This record gives sequence, C-alpha cells and structure tokens, in this order.
Amino acid sequence: MDDLNNDAVKCVIGLMSGTSMDGIDAAILYTNGDAVERFGPSLTIAYTPETRELVKVAIQKASACGMPDNSLDAIHAAEMAVTDLHAEAVTALLAQAKLDSSAVDLIGFHGQTIAHRPDLGWTWQIGCGARLAAATGIPVVNDLRSNDMAGGGQGAPLVPIFHAAMLKRDRRHDTIAVLNIGGVANVTWVSFKDNADEPHITAFDTGPGNAMLDDWAEVHTGIPCDTDGMMSARGTMHDDILMGLMASPYFDEAPPKTLDRDDYSIQAVRGLSADDGAATITAFIVESVVAAQEHFAHPPDIWYVCGGGRHNPTLMRRLRRRFPVIVDPVEVLGWHGDALEAEAFAYLAVRSVRGLPLSLPSTTGTARPASGGTLYRP
Repeated sequence: MDDLNNDAVKCVIGLMSGTSMDGIDAAILYTNGDAVERFGPSLTIAYTPETRELVKVAIQKASACGMPDNSLDAIHAAEMAVTDLHAEAVTALLAQAKLDSSAVDLIGFHGQTIAHRPDLGWTWQIGCGARLAAATGIPVVNDLRSNDMAGGGQGAPLVPIFHAAMLKRDRRHDTIAVLNIGGVANVTWVSFKDNADEPHITAFDTGPGNAMLDDWAEVHTGIPCDTDGMMSARGTMHDDILMGLMASPYFDEAPPKTLDRDDYSIQAVRGLSADDGAATITAFIVESVVAAQEHFAHPPDIWYVCGGGRHNPTLMRRLRRRFPVIVDPVEVLGWHGDALEAEAFAYLAVRSVRGLPLSLPSTTGTARPASGGTLYRP
C-alpha cells in the first residue's frame, strides 16, 4: 500500500452512525481528499435491538458526565458492540463490492455520538479505532472532531467541505443549500457567485430533526419513526405549542452553532394525541429550517435534502410549501442520499492523513481551518 499522505486517489470506506441511532451506513469512495473521482457501492446495517438499547443507556450515562470517560462500564459495553457491528458492516460491504481488504487504503470511522457539549468544549463519539483496524486489517481514521473543538470550534458539522466538493463536480446553480435531516437537522449553504474554485460556505445545525419525531413515534406506536409521515399527515399542528418552541433563543443566534440530539425533547408536546404531536413536531422541524435562512448572506437558488428525513413525504411536502424555490432530494443530482454522510467521512479520512482541513471558521467556528483525526494501523 502506498503512503497514505500522498495525493494519489485512494479507495476508502466511510462509516457513519447518526444521532437517529437506526444503524450504520457504509460506503466506498475513490478520492484524493480534494477531488471526488467516483463512487463505489454502499449499504446500511440496522442496529440490533440489543445494540440500540446499549447505545440508549450510554447516552443516558453520558448526559450525566462532565467530560468523556469511555471506561464507564455501560459506555465501554456500547463502544465494543458498536465497533464490532461496524466491522461487520465493512465485511459485508467488501463482499458486496467483491473486494479484498487489501484493496482498501483507509477507513473513515465516525463512531456513534452519545453526547455533544460544545458549551463545555467537548463532544463524545464512541467507537474504538484500534479495535476496528485490527478486525478489518485496514488503517482507520477516527476522532475527527476533537481537534476542531480544541481550536475553538463547535466540532460540527463536518460534512460541509464534502458537500462543497460534490457541488463543484456538478454545479447547476450559483447558490445552493444542502439540508441534512438526520437526528438533528443541519444545513450547508454554498455560494459560487464570487469564486467558483473556492466557494463561500456557511454551515450550522438548524434545529431538531428525526430524533424528536422518532422518539415521539416510538412512545406511541413502538416503532421508532413516523412511517411514511402518516401520523403527521393525519394530525393537526398546534400553533401555540409551535410558537413556544420557536421562541427558543437558539434560532436567533448567529452561526456557527450546533445542537445535541436531546436539546429539544418530546416533553414539549406531551398531552397531545399521537397524530397531533407528530404534526406539531414536523412543523417545528420545518419552521426551524425556514428560520435558518436569516443567517444566509443571500437566499439559495435551490434546496437539496439528504438524510433520513427526505424519506418522510409529509415533511418534504411541508418544506416545499414553505420555500419559494425548488426543494428536491439529493438523488436528482445523482448523489447517494442514504450513503452521503458515510461517503463524507471517507473523504474526510483522506483529508486527515494528508493534513488538509476538515472544518473552517465559517462551518464550525474554529479559529483557523482545522485538520484532525487519529490514525490506527492494523
């Protein structure tokens, strides 16, 4: 295998498990950390009920901590289970791609976020890079957020640099917003108006995403999502509760800014029927995205949506009603919507070993463009 820090195109596996806690996305990307050459196959492995429960307990334990401590029994157990399931995802992806592990140069391993506390200067992703490297026989880069936070950044979002690289490959508009509706929703605003080679990028968390809606659905149906947006479609949105939720000072704060998964909870809609609660939460997701536009230098020409939220027809329909421009899923660009974040962490892993920035002052608030990550060799 060639040295990892050169500018040759590499075959990389990216792994992502988001705050929705539904499973692991794995994808192959061919890139030198600057240009994206081509895409390989991808897949999703669902968390087993046992792993999901371990992660839930880890999140509860992490919320009581003043700083990350992976030695805690419940968190260590979750970390081992999460890491081993990621190894299974790599094995399954290699089989699907008909590749041997020796053909892969690197793995970008995000891990599972169990707490995000930029106010305290830390973020906490569980996942053992050394264990994954040993299990797969492939070098692994993880801990991609800590260096950004050490430089004064929020540690998130990290995907915007990849969004910009993808948009440079297939530029159709001068100003674009890429909305990712995961457990938390975030936006990347990219403008090529003044410089096509180095576009202006702004990024931040817009507000709640699927996590709040998933938690509500699970309480009322036992299924951790509003399947096909049916609950939201049947329900009636409650304006008074929505106004109270939108009164949060977070929406007026200038970016960069980020949220933890549980910064907004279902307690706000307690007492509503299952359908009305889902409708009100969905409206909250939409209105927080609408409010995000106040922080753009100028309105986007188009919105592209990725993340699990784009599969919710009710949510997509309501977003389209609230914007004067086209709102489309990223598939219209030929992007792999379910694999996009996994591909991003493959891209960021290559940038990490090359010492290239993973974040910018305009995306996370870091004092200067920041690289980061830790490399583990098998």
